[in-house]
Amino acid sequence: MKQDAATQDNSNTNSYSKKSIPPYMKAISGSLGGIVEASCLQPIDVIKTRLQLDRSGNYKGIVHCGATIVRSEGVRALWKGLTPFATHLTLKYTLRMGSNAALQSVFKDPETGKISNHGRLLSGFGAGVLEAVVIVTPFEVVKIRLQQQKGLSHELLKYRGPVHCARMIIKEEGFRGLWAGVTPTIMRNGTNQSAMFTAKNAFDVLLWKKNEGDGKVLLPWQSMISGFLAGTAGPFCTGPFDVVKTRLMAQGKEGGEMKYRGMIHAIRTIYAEEGLAALWKGLLPRLMRIPPGQAIMWAVADQVIGLYERRYLQT
Repeated sequence: MKQDAATQDNSNTNSYSKKSIPPYMKAISGSLGGIVEASCLQPIDVIKTRLQLDRSGNYKGIVHCGATIVRSEGVRALWKGLTPFATHLTLKYTLRMGSNAALQSVFKDPETGKISNHGRLLSGFGAGVLEAVVIVTPFEVVKIRLQQQKGLSHELLKYRGPVHCARMIIKEEGFRGLWAGVTPTIMRNGTNQSAMFTAKNAFDVLLWKKNEGDGKVLLPWQSMISGFLAGTAGPFCTGPFDVVKTRLMAQGKEGGEMKYRGMIHAIRTIYAEEGLAALWKGLLPRLMRIPPGQAIMWAVADQVIGLYERRYLQT
């Protein structure tokens, strides 16, 4: 009887390892996580953008920047660009989670259903590149143009909202203007997602003995710890790409010739004019936003995925 039970347990384990959550469920879980994350963390993103665009040293740090914005523009200014940010995060996580799951299915071992770390890295990078081109770049161009505007009076602002901003960019710079900074965005997101998906899986296994499809559902706090740790490495590795992306997206053609002609030229110019440390401007607010953002997103996504596992993968 014990041998039969052991055989049954092994059979169940093998069955779980071969089964996987379909990409559409991963996409749904990501979209719900994105909505919650955007609502909580928008002020930090506004502060990060202002710091990265501050070439004259007006802001003395995160607290000073936030206090200055509230004092001169009101509390609502900390949620500038929320509509494109929330829409962008929701669509981004939908595409990221869904495409990563689809790409992982290509690298899975047909016998065991398992995927190597090499396969996870490639799947994550592919998902990051896809989201950068399709979703992230145009939405972040609009978001950054809105966030860099100072003041709350609509009469004094060039862009009156997300739709108006997008229309003005297309009118003045063409459709290509919405994809300003796409190269550093690809590098940033590809690297970020490659590391994040691999690290999240590793922390789930290491800390909680959780494998995909095994029927075990992490508690929200467990998902938050794994997600927070997985989201920590990216900002350090991709800081220069994020700063260059922001500078390229923020500049327009209204003043004549653009200051930065591309990613490499922007890196050289920033280094020459502002020093090496300027390439990591906004690192602290990124660390305040990305790891907590991943913690929030995975806490929601893992519950949705866990619900699916309990209902369909354990039967």
